[in-house]
Amino acid sequence: MDLDLRKLRYFVTVADRLHFGRAADELHIAQPVLSRQIRALEKDLGASLFTRDRHGVELTDAGRQLLADARPLLASTHAVRRRVSAAAGGRRRLMVGFRAGIAVTPAARAFEDRHPDVVVDVQRIEGDDQAAMLLDGRIDVGYVRLPIDETGLRVTPLYTEPRIAVLPAGHRFAGKDEVTEDDLAGEPLVWHGDPSTQPTKRPLRNAGYPVRGVDETLEHVGAGRGISFLARSASVFYSHPDVAYVPIPDLTPEQVCLAVAASHTSPLVDDFVTAAQSTAGSTAECGNYEMWQRGGDAATRLA
Repeated sequence: MDLDLRKLRYFVTVADRLHFGRAADELHIAQPVLSRQIRALEKDLGASLFTRDRHGVELTDAGRQLLADARPLLASTHAVRRRVSAAAGGRRRLMVGFRAGIAVTPAARAFEDRHPDVVVDVQRIEGDDQAAMLLDGRIDVGYVRLPIDETGLRVTPLYTEPRIAVLPAGHRFAGKDEVTEDDLAGEPLVWHGDPSTQPTKRPLRNAGYPVRGVDETLEHVGAGRGISFLARSASVFYSHPDVAYVPIPDLTPEQVCLAVAASHTSPLVDDFVTAAQSTAGSTAECGNYEMWQRGGDAATRLA
């Protein structure tokens, strides 16, 4: 039995909304039609996907399993369409995503030496969309930072880099050569993800300002709403007049990896992965202490 991708897309929409009426509106179909399609999918699979009662709609165990499997499957079909359209247009192009502070240039140069006819495009990505953009084909390869949901991905570790403390310029520790976790105990933390992803041995209290990306983090820290942590390479590329960067050696380092959708098999992608691995040392140099110092002392450059 082959899965009907249209029915699968209908199922995911209902599962996301847990409401047949709102899902039907989003899909621009009548609710009875949507209900029939879901019943047909349940018949195809031989399993009930939703429970429906006066309290609302809930996923069954089978429904939760299908939802976990359906997202990467649908993303993969989107990626196939993108790649086929690009090939039909005669374009030879590789889209490389990268997180803030990571230098793509060394790998891109090594790759283009072998493939001068292929254009390497780059796009900055954020932590909350790095997996999705790989799975749906918006990017072919991604320089990512852990943690990342590795479902449907091939993830290759490249290197680690230290993190730094990001402090308001007027903070009592802004001019220090380095700080420790103990120094910052009790500070409110401006953090971009789940508290469990904090790189600290003793998680700090959340400042209550959800952020997406380095720019938002710097704005909140600069306004005095809390402190934060960044990979040291990011401090080379991002400055802010109201923020100071201070080394914090006892913080867990950040892992930089290269990620590719498992379904995306291509000699070009494989060659870029090889280029990225061979130039990982050059890329990591963007975060080393000597380069950081050459960019200017944190206390005088940013305070």
